Amino acid sequence: MLRNYSNSRTLGDNIRLGTLTAFTAGTINIASLLIFLSFTSNVTGHYAILAAEISKGNWTQVAVVGAWIFLFFFGSFLSNFIVINFNKKSKYFAHSMPIVLEIICLLFVGIYGQFYYQKTLEETEYLVALMLFATGLQNGLTASISNFSVKTTHLTGTTTDLGILLSMFTKKKYRKSGELIARAKLLTSIMAAYVLGAVFSGLTYYYLEFRVFYVISLCLLIVIGYDAYKIHMRHFNTKYRYSRIYKKPTVLAYLYDKVHGIPKRKEKRRLVFDE
Repeated sequence: MLRNYSNSRTLGDNIRLGTLTAFTAGTINIASLLIFLSFTSNVTGHYAILAAEISKGNWTQVAVVGAWIFLFFFGSFLSNFIVINFNKKSKYFAHSMPIVLEIICLLFVGIYGQFYYQKTLEETEYLVALMLFATGLQNGLTASISNFSVKTTHLTGTTTDLGILLSMFTKKKYRKSGELIARAKLLTSIMAAYVLGAVFSGLTYYYLEFRVFYVISLCLLIVIGYDAYKIHMRHFNTKYRYSRIYKKPTVLAYLYDKVHGIPKRKEKRRLVFDE
Protein backbone atom coordinates (compact mmCIF):
# COMPACT_ATOMS: atom_id res chain seq x y z
CA MET A 1 0.00 0.00 0.00
CA LEU A 2 2.74 2.47 0.92
CA ARG A 3 5.82 1.10 -0.85
CA ASN A 4 4.92 1.90 -4.44
CA TYR A 5 4.83 5.44 -5.70
CA SER A 6 2.90 7.39 -8.33
CA ASN A 7 2.48 5.55 -11.65
CA SER A 8 4.15 2.36 -10.37
CA ARG A 9 1.12 1.67 -8.16
CA THR A 10 -1.40 -1.00 -9.12
CA LEU A 11 -5.17 -0.85 -8.77
CA GLY A 12 -4.91 -3.25 -5.84
CA ASP A 13 -2.44 -0.95 -4.09
CA ASN A 14 -4.81 1.99 -4.43
CA ILE A 15 -7.90 0.06 -3.39
CA ARG A 16 -6.25 -1.32 -0.26
CA LEU A 17 -4.90 2.10 0.68
CA GLY A 18 -8.14 3.85 -0.22
CA THR A 19 -10.50 1.56 1.67
CA LEU A 20 -8.52 1.46 4.92
CA THR A 21 -7.82 5.19 5.04
CA ALA A 22 -11.36 6.06 3.94
CA PHE A 23 -12.72 3.87 6.73
CA THR A 24 -10.60 5.74 9.27
CA ALA A 25 -11.61 9.11 7.81
CA GLY A 26 -15.30 8.26 8.08
CA THR A 27 -14.80 7.08 11.64
CA ILE A 28 -12.90 10.24 12.58
CA ASN A 29 -15.50 12.52 11.01
CA ILE A 30 -18.51 11.07 12.81
CA ALA A 31 -16.64 10.74 16.11
CA SER A 32 -15.68 14.41 15.98
CA LEU A 33 -19.23 15.37 15.04
CA LEU A 34 -20.67 13.48 18.01
CA ILE A 35 -18.03 14.71 20.47
CA PHE A 36 -17.19 18.22 19.29
CA LEU A 37 -20.16 19.01 16.99
CA SER A 38 -17.68 19.72 14.20
CA PHE A 39 -16.53 17.92 11.06
CA THR A 40 -12.80 17.24 10.94
CA SER A 41 -12.14 15.15 7.84
CA ASN A 42 -12.55 18.09 5.45
CA VAL A 43 -12.63 21.89 5.47
CA THR A 44 -15.41 22.65 2.97
CA GLY A 45 -17.87 23.62 5.70
CA HIS A 46 -15.20 25.54 7.58
CA TYR A 47 -14.69 27.84 4.62
CA ALA A 48 -18.40 28.70 4.75
CA ILE A 49 -18.16 29.32 8.50
CA LEU A 50 -15.07 31.49 7.93
CA ALA A 51 -16.94 33.66 5.43
CA ALA A 52 -19.94 33.94 7.76
CA GLU A 53 -17.78 35.00 10.70
CA ILE A 54 -15.98 37.58 8.55
CA SER A 55 -19.31 39.07 7.50
CA LYS A 56 -20.33 39.30 11.16
CA GLY A 57 -17.03 40.85 12.16
CA ASN A 58 -16.44 38.13 14.76
CA TRP A 59 -12.66 38.23 14.44
CA THR A 60 -11.94 35.82 17.29
CA GLN A 61 -13.84 33.06 15.54
CA VAL A 62 -12.33 34.10 12.22
CA ALA A 63 -8.88 33.45 13.73
CA VAL A 64 -9.96 30.07 15.15
CA VAL A 65 -11.56 28.78 11.95
CA GLY A 66 -8.72 30.22 9.87
CA ALA A 67 -6.25 28.31 12.05
CA TRP A 68 -8.26 25.10 11.53
CA ILE A 69 -8.13 25.51 7.76
CA PHE A 70 -4.42 26.31 7.86
CA LEU A 71 -3.66 23.20 9.94
CA PHE A 72 -5.45 20.97 7.43
CA PHE A 73 -3.45 22.68 4.69
CA PHE A 74 -0.21 22.35 6.68
CA GLY A 75 -0.85 18.63 7.30
CA SER A 76 -1.16 18.06 3.55
CA PHE A 77 1.92 20.21 2.93
CA LEU A 78 3.97 18.31 5.51
CA SER A 79 2.98 14.90 4.10
CA ASN A 80 4.12 15.72 0.60
CA PHE A 81 7.23 17.48 1.94
CA ILE A 82 8.26 14.28 3.72
CA VAL A 83 7.51 12.13 0.66
CA ILE A 84 9.47 14.17 -1.86
CA ASN A 85 12.45 14.77 0.43
CA PHE A 86 12.91 11.27 1.87
CA ASN A 87 11.55 9.14 -0.99
CA LYS A 88 14.97 8.40 -2.49
CA LYS A 89 16.44 7.34 0.85
CA SER A 90 13.59 5.05 1.87
CA LYS A 91 10.17 4.93 0.23
CA TYR A 92 8.69 3.04 3.14
CA PHE A 93 9.97 5.55 5.71
CA ALA A 94 8.83 8.53 3.62
CA HIS A 95 5.37 7.09 3.06
CA SER A 96 4.79 5.75 6.57
CA MET A 97 6.00 8.77 8.56
CA PRO A 98 2.85 10.88 7.89
CA ILE A 99 0.72 7.95 9.07
CA VAL A 100 2.86 7.67 12.22
CA LEU A 101 2.34 11.39 12.90
CA GLU A 102 -1.41 10.95 12.36
CA ILE A 103 -1.50 8.05 14.81
CA ILE A 104 0.32 10.17 17.43
CA CYS A 105 -2.22 12.97 17.00
CA LEU A 106 -5.21 10.63 17.27
CA LEU A 107 -3.79 8.82 20.30
CA PHE A 108 -3.28 12.19 22.00
CA VAL A 109 -6.91 13.11 21.32
CA GLY A 110 -8.10 9.75 22.65
CA ILE A 111 -5.97 9.81 25.81
CA TYR A 112 -6.66 13.47 26.58
CA GLY A 113 -10.36 13.04 25.92
CA GLN A 114 -10.64 9.93 28.06
CA PHE A 115 -8.77 11.22 31.10
CA TYR A 116 -8.54 15.02 31.03
CA TYR A 117 -11.26 16.54 28.82
CA GLN A 118 -13.47 19.01 30.72
CA LYS A 119 -15.67 19.96 27.74
CA THR A 120 -14.52 23.58 27.67
CA LEU A 121 -14.62 25.61 24.45
CA GLU A 122 -10.84 26.10 24.42
CA GLU A 123 -10.17 22.37 24.75
CA THR A 124 -12.62 21.62 21.98
CA GLU A 125 -11.00 24.13 19.64
CA TYR A 126 -7.52 22.73 20.25
CA LEU A 127 -8.60 19.10 19.80
CA VAL A 128 -10.51 19.89 16.60
CA ALA A 129 -7.42 21.68 15.32
CA LEU A 130 -5.27 18.63 16.04
CA MET A 131 -7.70 16.30 14.29
CA LEU A 132 -7.83 18.54 11.21
CA PHE A 133 -4.03 18.46 11.09
CA ALA A 134 -4.14 14.66 11.33
CA THR A 135 -6.65 14.27 8.49
CA GLY A 136 -4.66 16.77 6.43
CA LEU A 137 -1.65 14.50 6.86
CA GLN A 138 -3.66 11.51 5.68
CA ASN A 139 -5.23 13.21 2.69
CA GLY A 140 -1.93 14.71 1.58
CA LEU A 141 -0.18 11.35 1.80
CA THR A 142 -2.77 9.32 -0.11
CA ALA A 143 -3.01 11.95 -2.85
CA SER A 144 0.76 12.37 -3.10
CA ILE A 145 1.82 8.73 -3.42
CA SER A 146 -1.10 7.77 -5.70
CA ASN A 147 -0.58 10.59 -8.20
CA PHE A 148 -3.80 12.24 -6.93
CA SER A 149 -5.88 9.11 -7.62
CA VAL A 150 -6.76 8.47 -3.95
CA LYS A 151 -8.30 11.10 -1.67
CA THR A 152 -10.08 9.65 1.29
CA THR A 153 -10.99 12.32 3.87
CA HIS A 154 -13.92 13.77 1.91
CA LEU A 155 -16.29 12.51 -0.76
CA THR A 156 -17.23 15.65 -2.72
CA GLY A 157 -14.76 15.06 -5.55
CA THR A 158 -15.21 11.29 -5.33
CA THR A 159 -18.98 11.55 -5.79
CA THR A 160 -18.55 14.00 -8.67
CA ASP A 161 -16.00 11.77 -10.43
CA LEU A 162 -18.15 8.67 -9.97
CA GLY A 163 -21.20 10.47 -11.38
CA ILE A 164 -19.18 11.48 -14.44
CA LEU A 165 -17.91 7.93 -14.90
CA LEU A 166 -21.39 6.42 -14.66
CA SER A 167 -22.65 8.86 -17.27
CA MET A 168 -19.78 7.80 -19.54
CA PHE A 169 -20.74 4.16 -19.07
CA THR A 170 -24.02 4.87 -20.87
CA LYS A 171 -21.86 4.74 -24.02
CA LYS A 172 -20.76 1.27 -25.08
CA LYS A 173 -17.21 2.33 -26.05
CA TYR A 174 -16.52 3.59 -22.51
CA ARG A 175 -17.85 0.42 -20.88
CA LYS A 176 -14.98 -1.46 -22.55
CA SER A 177 -12.29 0.84 -21.15
CA GLY A 178 -10.27 -1.01 -18.51
CA GLU A 179 -8.88 2.26 -17.15
CA LEU A 180 -12.34 3.75 -16.55
CA ILE A 181 -13.64 0.53 -15.00
CA ALA A 182 -10.65 0.42 -12.63
CA ARG A 183 -11.25 4.05 -11.68
CA ALA A 184 -14.92 3.32 -10.96
CA LYS A 185 -13.98 0.35 -8.76
CA LEU A 186 -11.55 2.52 -6.79
CA LEU A 187 -14.03 5.34 -6.23
CA THR A 188 -16.82 2.94 -5.26
CA SER A 189 -14.61 1.16 -2.74
CA ILE A 190 -13.55 4.48 -1.18
CA MET A 191 -17.16 5.65 -0.86
CA ALA A 192 -18.31 2.36 0.64
CA ALA A 193 -15.43 2.27 3.13
CA TYR A 194 -16.02 5.88 4.21
CA VAL A 195 -19.73 5.23 4.85
CA LEU A 196 -18.91 1.98 6.65
CA GLY A 197 -16.44 3.81 8.90
CA ALA A 198 -19.01 6.51 9.65
CA VAL A 199 -21.67 3.93 10.54
CA PHE A 200 -19.18 2.01 12.69
CA SER A 201 -18.28 5.19 14.56
CA GLY A 202 -21.92 6.11 15.11
CA LEU A 203 -22.80 2.66 16.44
CA THR A 204 -19.79 2.23 18.71
CA TYR A 205 -19.14 5.74 20.02
CA TYR A 206 -21.66 5.50 22.86
CA TYR A 207 -19.84 2.39 24.10
CA LEU A 208 -16.27 3.35 23.32
CA GLU A 209 -16.45 7.17 23.56
CA PHE A 210 -12.90 8.53 23.18
CA ARG A 211 -11.54 4.98 22.93
CA VAL A 212 -12.82 4.97 19.35
CA PHE A 213 -9.62 6.82 18.48
CA TYR A 214 -7.64 3.79 19.61
CA VAL A 215 -9.55 1.69 17.08
CA ILE A 216 -8.78 4.23 14.36
CA SER A 217 -5.09 4.15 15.30
CA LEU A 218 -5.17 0.34 15.06
CA CYS A 219 -6.53 0.56 11.50
CA LEU A 220 -3.72 2.92 10.55
CA LEU A 221 -1.20 0.55 12.14
CA ILE A 222 -2.51 -2.15 9.80
CA VAL A 223 -1.70 0.12 6.86
CA ILE A 224 1.89 0.50 8.12
CA GLY A 225 2.26 -3.12 9.22
CA TYR A 226 1.09 -4.58 5.91
CA ASP A 227 3.97 -3.03 4.02
CA ALA A 228 6.47 -3.77 6.78
CA TYR A 229 5.46 -7.44 6.54
CA LYS A 230 5.83 -7.45 2.75
CA ILE A 231 9.25 -5.81 2.92
CA HIS A 232 10.55 -8.24 5.55
CA MET A 233 9.19 -11.24 3.64
CA ARG A 234 10.91 -10.04 0.48
CA HIS A 235 14.22 -9.70 2.33
CA PHE A 236 13.65 -13.10 3.93
CA ASN A 237 13.11 -14.79 0.56
CA THR A 238 16.10 -12.99 -0.96
CA LYS A 239 18.44 -14.11 1.82
CA TYR A 240 17.06 -17.63 1.55
CA ARG A 241 17.75 -17.81 -2.19
CA TYR A 242 21.28 -16.50 -1.75
CA SER A 243 22.00 -18.98 1.01
CA ARG A 244 20.85 -21.86 -1.25
CA ILE A 245 22.86 -20.67 -4.24
CA TYR A 246 26.09 -20.09 -2.35
CA LYS A 247 25.61 -23.09 -0.05
CA LYS A 248 25.87 -21.02 3.12
CA PRO A 249 23.14 -22.23 5.48
CA THR A 250 21.56 -19.52 7.61
CA VAL A 251 18.95 -19.49 10.34
CA LEU A 252 16.49 -17.94 7.90
CA ALA A 253 17.06 -20.71 5.36
CA TYR A 254 16.70 -23.38 8.06
CA LEU A 255 13.39 -21.88 9.26
CA TYR A 256 12.14 -21.54 5.70
CA ASP A 257 12.89 -25.21 5.01
CA LYS A 258 11.15 -26.24 8.23
CA VAL A 259 8.01 -24.33 7.31
CA HIS A 260 7.84 -25.11 3.58
CA GLY A 261 9.87 -28.30 3.35
CA ILE A 262 12.69 -29.05 0.94
CA PRO A 263 11.42 -29.86 -2.56
CA LYS A 264 12.44 -33.29 -3.83
CA ARG A 265 14.25 -33.51 -7.13
CA LYS A 266 14.92 -36.57 -9.29
CA GLU A 267 18.58 -35.70 -9.63
CA LYS A 268 20.80 -33.16 -8.04
CA ARG A 269 21.25 -30.00 -10.02
CA ARG A 270 24.77 -28.73 -10.54
CA LEU A 271 25.31 -25.01 -10.19
CA VAL A 272 27.91 -22.95 -11.94
CA PHE A 273 29.55 -22.33 -8.60
CA ASP A 274 30.18 -26.06 -8.15
CA GLU A 275 32.46 -26.31 -11.20
